[in-house]
Amino acid sequence: MASPTAVLQSEWTKIKSVRSTVWTLALAFIVTVGLGALICLVINNTFHDRSATDRATFDATNTSFFGMSLGQLALIVFGVLVISSEYSTGMIRTSLAAVPQRGMFYFCKVAIAGLLGLVVGMATSFVAFFLGQALLGSHKTSISDSGVLRAVFGAGLYMTLMVLLCVGAAAMMRSPMLGLGILMPFFFLVSPILSAVPKVKTFARYLPDQAGQKIMQVVPDSGDHSAYGPWGGIGIMAIWVIVALIGGYVVLAKRDA
Repeated sequence: MASPTAVLQSEWTKIKSVRSTVWTLALAFIVTVGLGALICLVINNTFHDRSATDRATFDATNTSFFGMSLGQLALIVFGVLVISSEYSTGMIRTSLAAVPQRGMFYFCKVAIAGLLGLVVGMATSFVAFFLGQALLGSHKTSISDSGVLRAVFGAGLYMTLMVLLCVGAAAMMRSPMLGLGILMPFFFLVSPILSAVPKVKTFARYLPDQAGQKIMQVVPDSGDHSAYGPWGGIGIMAIWVIVALIGGYVVLAKRDA
């Protein structure tokens, strides 16, 4: 019977020994920080060209996280590859032979992926914030201002939950191509499009990414009439994550490797 410590070490070794998973985390950091910094620099140089309404409702904190929409695509790849790559290579049979307790195997894989997502997410959110604010010049905000620390911490939490959501979804789909083929278009195209369509906009607010991203806002959108606040939004995303992880475990426990 494998011990939890040994299984955790095994899962950590798997992740760090595969270059693709390591590079996807690095790419999430680089894209999120880099694109956010670029947007902040552009806004600082063109701030006075914005309308009076835009200047009055300017959210300096959320501006630092404009790169999140692209950076999260790398997190999706990481979350999918963490578990589905074992199915594509056939390694899942070896893994389950070494750790026949499927619940322990799944928990340890989720734990390692979540821990890495948390570390990278928090590093990304704080670096993106401080670099972005430095480039905003006189239009910047401070980490001590009301709601700012919550938004910065929440951005890292959002990235962690995105990783876990994709791990659970990929465990259900059991295929890298299927997982990436569904999740990447959904978060990059489908969800943003639905949030812009008036007739389904209310429904779209409860999608995991739309709800979770609310925690990164310090200044609410003028047209936002959501029934939940920042923590309510991240709570909705957490529910999606829990459902996905449970679904992933059920598939792993019930189906053959």
